[in-house]
Amino acid sequence: MSGNRQKAKWLHQTAVRNVQAAEQDVMKEAYVMKVRIKFTKEGPMKFVGHLDTMRYFQKAIRRAELPIAFSGGYSPHMIMSFAAPLGVGVTSTGEYFDMELTSAIPTDEICQRLNSQMANGIRVLSARQVEDGKASKAMSLVAAADYLVEFRPGKAPADGWQTRITEFLKQPEILVTKETKKGEKQVDIRPFIYKMNLQNDNRIFLSLASASANYTKPDAVMDAFTSWLGQELPEFACMIHRLEVYADLGNEKKHKFVSLESLGVEVQ
Repeated sequence: MSGNRQKAKWLHQTAVRNVQAAEQDVMKEAYVMKVRIKFTKEGPMKFVGHLDTMRYFQKAIRRAELPIAFSGGYSPHMIMSFAAPLGVGVTSTGEYFDMELTSAIPTDEICQRLNSQMANGIRVLSARQVEDGKASKAMSLVAAADYLVEFRPGKAPADGWQTRITEFLKQPEILVTKETKKGEKQVDIRPFIYKMNLQNDNRIFLSLASASANYTKPDAVMDAFTSWLGQELPEFACMIHRLEVYADLGNEKKHKFVSLESLGVEVQ
């Protein structure tokens, strides 16, 4: 009987803790404004992975003394979410994350406070107040991204590749092999290459699908292109730079891409 009483007591205590945790989650710290931050990631910071970049900004927000909101429960965490993760080694001037603040602050001041804590390679370009709601989260909004791809010296394909981009895009399908949980899978990425054109003799501009369901890597496009040319792309042949990330306000028949930054407003 003693064992049954102890078990009953433990079950009761567990139930109480669960109820308390649920109440704390509901009663998370109230916020006043939701802010979208646009930042660069260049120089030595391009070798910092996505999770470490998140931790970096969490520390920077604390040092900047911004009144960020925290979740409830036993393990409160800063309420912030990043848009499309950036691959290690890729630079960018169009990265984003959203955060919730418990008091209103002018967006210019948010930029100034954060930039005073930034390391070499990361700079906050803008802060914008955005609407609340799941549909407005940066991660769920991402639909496309622009890139510049430049060949390293001596790594470009053989002469004449610059004139064959249009022909490459005329293919009815462009198949690449992707790794999935069930193994390798052939995927047609042609519908997800929105633009591909030559910028100068050594650089290619790419506009690619970037939603979770059709995310297309620029290096996969370059591998497919050089393979179609009958050549093999050497390792670390390209320098990739992300220019901007977009939401799609259009429909399946016609895209209407707008930057994530443009969906917010400045606050004085």
